[in-house]
Amino acid sequence: MKTMTCKELGGACDMAFQANTFEEMAELSQQHGMEMHRQQDPAHLQAMQEMQALMKDPAEMNAWFESKRKAFEALPE
Repeated sequence: MKTMTCKELGGACDMAFQANTFEEMAELSQQHGMEMHRQQDPAHLQAMQEMQALMKDPAEMNAWFESKRKAFEALPE
């Protein structure tokens, strides 16, 4: 099992997520992001705006996603 924080995944806080696969990690991060959106957390809303801007360029988004996957894979178990 590996651990990454919200910030390491492009978010705004130090909440830690644990998962066995990058896909599971991404899902946990997405769930956390949705909860922070419901709470209208300003720092997370800013991070979400930055992510939306990134999504406008598919190549840039893919590069960002792959960099996060590589960071996950490089973590110790």
